[in-house]
Amino acid sequence: MPQLTALDAQFLHFETATNIANIAGLAILEGDLNRADLQALLEQRLPYVPALRRKLAPVPLGLDHPYWEQEDDLDLDYHVREIGLPPPGDDHQLAEQVSRLHARRLDRSHPLWEIYLIHGLSGGRMGLYTKIHHAAVDGIGGADVLAALLDMGPTPAPPPAEEPEHDAPPPGRAEMLARGLARLAGNPAQALRFAARAMPHLDEIPVVSWVPGSGVVAGLARRVAGSGRAPDLPALPAPRTPFSGPISAHRRFAFVSLPLDEVKRVRKGFGVTVNDVVMAVCAGALRRWLAAHGGVPQQPLVAGVPFSLRAVGEDGPGNQVAFMTAPLAVHVDDPVERLHQVREAMQRIKDRFALAPARWLREFSESMPAALMGLASRSAFGLVGQTAPPINVAVSNVPGPQFPLYVCGARLLTHYPVSVITDVSGGVNITAFSYDGSLDIGVVTDRKMVPDAWELAGDLREALDDLLIAEENLPQ
Repeated sequence: MPQLTALDAQFLHFETATNIANIAGLAILEGDLNRADLQALLEQRLPYVPALRRKLAPVPLGLDHPYWEQEDDLDLDYHVREIGLPPPGDDHQLAEQVSRLHARRLDRSHPLWEIYLIHGLSGGRMGLYTKIHHAAVDGIGGADVLAALLDMGPTPAPPPAEEPEHDAPPPGRAEMLARGLARLAGNPAQALRFAARAMPHLDEIPVVSWVPGSGVVAGLARRVAGSGRAPDLPALPAPRTPFSGPISAHRRFAFVSLPLDEVKRVRKGFGVTVNDVVMAVCAGALRRWLAAHGGVPQQPLVAGVPFSLRAVGEDGPGNQVAFMTAPLAVHVDDPVERLHQVREAMQRIKDRFALAPARWLREFSESMPAALMGLASRSAFGLVGQTAPPINVAVSNVPGPQFPLYVCGARLLTHYPVSVITDVSGGVNITAFSYDGSLDIGVVTDRKMVPDAWELAGDLREALDDLLIAEENLPQ
């Protein structure tokens, strides 16, 4: 009888005609994949993938967060679809089709996922686009769901020997109402407890720390409690860019693969992490794009960077992710200095994150009455998006397996993330996924703000080249 957490429910509440909470991936496969074979594989595997066999069971009057209800009779003809590209079936046509699919909301009367087989891709390849609602999984959980459908060899593995677990049915309407009313009565006390615990840490919580006076209040509370101070972070006012503000209902998607050994060469040469290199490459690409479209701001962009809250080996349900903000040094011309500034910023963010774990975000969400969350989320998104968005761009880097994988015997060549843009996080999302020696990057943009996402994808390649040249010129 699983129930959505408040954080999971937020991804349902903020959806509008333009803010769509789909997270997805575009797999490029070698050869062609038969729809019937894929459905047969899914029929075997889905009983062991809870996120794909649950649908929403709303609480009457919206008094509480919805429950998940197990769907025992999945309609795979509905969930697994196929389309074809007209000749020549190039990557740009594929990306255009994915752009359209990604902008469509999922039907909440069904389990919240869809798979599209995309035939007709040139070079003897095919596309496999999989999308799932963010309320069901986060980025790491989504990768785990995909992994459950893949094999490490051309021959599909047999299903597990153990019987799959079954969810208990959700409570009846009367019990849902009773639980919702009890939760509503407890919200004020929970909010007070949260406020008391959070007071000494106001200057450590993203966004809240920018509110005037938060540092003074937090300092006084810490002196009373006798605790120390978190690492300082600079104030991060997000500069206006061509991709700031309310987004439209239309998307653009592009992708690029960068050799992982080149990324690691830069990492080793400059003594940084792979994630530092990825962030610096994104900063360099955005600088190039901005220089060609209105000018580079004189201050850093503000990047929204997700951090996983999952412990190593943990595969719990729902969203276990925090969204931190970091300066992205697009204003720095020199690629090496830009890399070092990115490294310093990411290290400070990690230090602060370690001292101020994002359980506060979950606790704050849980303290809000469920009946008000939908209106509050949509109102906040609309207001912030139209006035002063706190984030310019979302950037994410998800580590993946470094060996080949297969779907129904077809080898997975590349896997490009297709992520979320919103009014608050800006009209650009750049997400990287490392797989089998490649850094596969998906770029999602708002069609009106950044009409040509391929230009930005090409800038990523150029930004890595700048760092490779700098690494070659290092003194021996």
